[in-house]
Amino acid sequence: MIEGAVGDRTTQAGTAGCSESVVDETVERLRAEFEDRLAAGAIDEIVRRCLSDLAGIPAGSLPELAERSARQRLLEASAGPGR
Repeated sequence: MIEGAVGDRTTQAGTAGCSESVVDETVERLRAEFEDRLAAGAIDEIVRRCLSDLAGIPAGSLPELAERSARQRLLEASAGPGR
């Protein structure tokens, strides 16, 4: 799946260069917010997909933009069809 460097745990693929700890923190915050509506695996996948979609964004902006994007996608996913 995701392979990281041993020293700084920076991911090589799927998280657009964010450290794994930043990804983990983002996933945990969004799991706390959406755990009653979506499976943990779905939340993780959406966060990682958002990070991948934002590849090329300056690293300093990436965590906040990824979390905002993921939160919006999670809101849409948890609303269900027709809402």
